[in-house]
Amino acid sequence: MVDKGTVCVTGAAGFIGSWLIMRLLQQGYTVRATVRDPTNMKKVKHLLDLPDAEKRLTLWKADLVDEGSFDEPIHGCEGVFHAATPMDFESKDPENEVIKPTIDGMLNVLRSCLRAKTVRRVVFTSSAGTVAIQESRQSIYDENCWSDVDFCRAKKMTGWMYFVSKTLAERAAWDFAEKNNIDFISIIPTLVNGPFIMPTMPPSMLTALALITRNEPHYSILNPVQFVHLDDLCNAHIFLFENPEANGRYICSSHDVTLTELGRMLKKRYPEFNVPTEFGDKEVFDIVSFSSKKLTDLGFSYKYSLEDMFDGAIQSCREKGLLPSPEANPVIPAPVENGSLTITA
Repeated sequence: MVDKGTVCVTGAAGFIGSWLIMRLLQQGYTVRATVRDPTNMKKVKHLLDLPDAEKRLTLWKADLVDEGSFDEPIHGCEGVFHAATPMDFESKDPENEVIKPTIDGMLNVLRSCLRAKTVRRVVFTSSAGTVAIQESRQSIYDENCWSDVDFCRAKKMTGWMYFVSKTLAERAAWDFAEKNNIDFISIIPTLVNGPFIMPTMPPSMLTALALITRNEPHYSILNPVQFVHLDDLCNAHIFLFENPEANGRYICSSHDVTLTELGRMLKKRYPEFNVPTEFGDKEVFDIVSFSSKKLTDLGFSYKYSLEDMFDGAIQSCREKGLLPSPEANPVIPAPVENGSLTITA
């Protein structure tokens, strides 16, 4: 296997970070993975168990709120994939517990890249929440669109602090990268879905599987919704890192679907879960699209169907005991770790 060099992945234990590391190792990269506590085997064992991890994966302690903690793992790396972000939907102080740490963490990582003097490109995992959260809904979004932070703060919809934090962090990153001549790419996934290797329920899967678990507060996010398969997203990260012509922001989204269409597909495919298909007068019947034209015009292609995403996700959940037996009780929400989470996108 050709040695492709050394890269750093932040948020390594999370949904996107762990799968990205698996793909990077498979393709010949040496990976420095940052986590908040490398000694917590519950959080990192799935990384150490990856093929080739013993030879080409090292774990490093770093925290977004600890200035300079990324200096050591990033020093000597050719590339950095920044996937970590704090998230806590239940935070009593979102401005200081979610938003400020996300922005500060973004700039901490970029300052470490600048000091390293070896990093040729940074790829940031942004979010559709940086693009489409506005008072007036559009039928199609592209990379020129930005969410309205003031609207998010005023409306306080589900996940508002996440949308604000990612938007402000990405804007701060673009400003810093431009001033310091850093080759910076942001990839903007819609709702990430599919199989996973982390041991606990990824927070984004709480939304993706909401119709199956009857997690009604998340129905609004699916009304309508756009998806991308986790493996397509991680392959897009590597594609954009390696492509010399890549520049700017890239939306990564493969499927647009309404809440009703999604309910009908899931009910037919997984009848054991008694998925709802009617949602009352708040239902939106128009498709909202996130255009991946910029990414596909560069030569990237998606591999997976919507059915592939849910098949993989449900299989992973069942293997890890994260979905209740549908025969016993189909409406218990899937478990997720309490407290502040470091997740992606």
